[in-house]
Amino acid sequence: MNYQVGTPTQLRAVLKALRQARNLSQGDLGRLLGVNQKRIAKIEATPGVTGFDQIARIVAALGARFVIEEVPAASQTKPAKPLPKRKTARASTAKSNW
Repeated sequence: MNYQVGTPTQLRAVLKALRQARNLSQGDLGRLLGVNQKRIAKIEATPGVTGFDQIARIVAALGARFVIEEVPAASQTKPAKPLPKRKTARASTAKSNW
């Protein structure tokens, strides 16, 4: 079965559905991946802030894979929004008295 995923909310639902379809608890999946249940719960709750490598490992462990499909221009209703920029920590500009 194929699932179209265009938003973190959709990804959240697909990850949970895949896990449940395989009769795995979050703890079971965590053990397969070498992480604890809380980490799986956090990833399922907020996949949009989880690194792709972690999402890809979960998808593979659930027996699925990512496929990127090019959408014909005629069927696009509006252009995709650019991804938001991540905030980064800035080094302090204060001079040290050392």
